[in-house]
Amino acid sequence: MEKIQHNHVQAKGLKLHVAQIGTGPKVVVFLHGFPEIWYSWRHQMVAVANAGYRAISIDFRGYGLSELPSEPEKATFTDFVDDVVAVLDSLGITKAHLVAKDFGAFTAAMVGILHPDRVSTIILLGVPFLLPGLSPLQSQLHLIPPGFYMLRWMVPGGAEADFGRFDTKTVIRKVYIMFSGSLPPVAADNQEIMDLVDSSAPLPPWLSEEDLAEYGSLYEKSGFRTALQVPYRTMMLPCGLDDGKIRAPGLVIMGDQDYIMKFPGLEDYIRSGKVKEFVPNLDVTFLAQGTHFVQEQLPEEVNHLIMSFLNKHCE
Repeated sequence: MEKIQHNHVQAKGLKLHVAQIGTGPKVVVFLHGFPEIWYSWRHQMVAVANAGYRAISIDFRGYGLSELPSEPEKATFTDFVDDVVAVLDSLGITKAHLVAKDFGAFTAAMVGILHPDRVSTIILLGVPFLLPGLSPLQSQLHLIPPGFYMLRWMVPGGAEADFGRFDTKTVIRKVYIMFSGSLPPVAADNQEIMDLVDSSAPLPPWLSEEDLAEYGSLYEKSGFRTALQVPYRTMMLPCGLDDGKIRAPGLVIMGDQDYIMKFPGLEDYIRSGKVKEFVPNLDVTFLAQGTHFVQEQLPEEVNHLIMSFLNKHCE
């Protein structure tokens, strides 16, 4: 960790934070989800660097140590795609392997369609290959209960009021605990999402208080304005790319205990092979004990899967 270097690059007038370790022409770019940040890839960055790759983890605009856009409420997934390309351009990288988690999967998939010449492979964790709008799951979306956290956080002002009752570190603690479960977070009509987890509940055993403090300090700086906009308030907006296909080799790593697996239609989308209509050259791996945060929960297993895939497809 102490060898990871930090700097900023320019992306359409914004300074984006970039963490790097390792050198050489083989590049892996890590894209975070929520409530994560560049730090959530700490185990993987060191592993791929030790294997001879250059590891780069970014904070998307409005997250962590990256600058906040002037109007966070207007941010889109397309902006995040621009962030990835801007980082590659600024660092003089022609082509890279993308490893993405959670909503980072949407961004990685869009990069794979819009900029196929910049992508060697795409590895996704926690969310399979999907695009904003969730087109393959549309017929099942009516099954989502109204108290589901995603629906609650889509409403402007709702999550802000809910989160605002707690300090930033406590919000992150609650979300990490909540998302580590095997059941989707659903609140009753008279209940707030943050109240699903007691503030004194213990962290998952693989997340230390020091880790939580790191996340807390990073979100203390950025706040949640961009995070609530992208992904939550833009994920149901189609991006106009549903007819595209990803030609790069892909790998999906999912935890069997991940609450996302119970999102209506998602497990069938993966296990039936329908996802391969979008990504024909795709491998899928399930980790029996894996939760939503597999890369932090089971770093050795995930690192092995990533390295095996990268070495198989290394250019």
